[in-house]
Amino acid sequence: MFMAWKWPGSSKNGLNEEWTGFIDQGVSLEGTLTLTGTFRIDGHVKGNIISEQTVILGENAKVEGQIEGNRVVIAGHFDGVIFARGRVEIQPKGVVTGEVHSPCMVIDPGGIFDGRCHMLAASDASAGVTIPIRAVSQA
Repeated sequence: MFMAWKWPGSSKNGLNEEWTGFIDQGVSLEGTLTLTGTFRIDGHVKGNIISEQTVILGENAKVEGQIEGNRVVIAGHFDGVIFARGRVEIQPKGVVTGEVHSPCMVIDPGGIFDGRCHMLAASDASAGVTIPIRAVSQA
């Protein structure tokens, strides 16, 4: 049986994210975790996390390695490299050490970032639209 959860408030902001699952406190994982939906981690992970949608590190999470995702939310501890197509959010108790590659990074008051940030161009889906404007000469 497959069980999917909807992202809270998804109907309000247009996001249509389904929860794939979570790793709870007391669970340790070493290796590569490949996900199709939103995933929350409250345990310990050493390795790579690859998601098509959102990766959430809860307050008790300790993750070392690399994260690739659309949106990455950090409320725990992360040491490594983050590649986000959308945005990275470091919440008040979040600690990030390493590198962040993202078009948008938000650090809430109390959040800690120690490393390098590489601001990338936004994806084509969210790129601005150029509208040509023709000047009209007056005679």
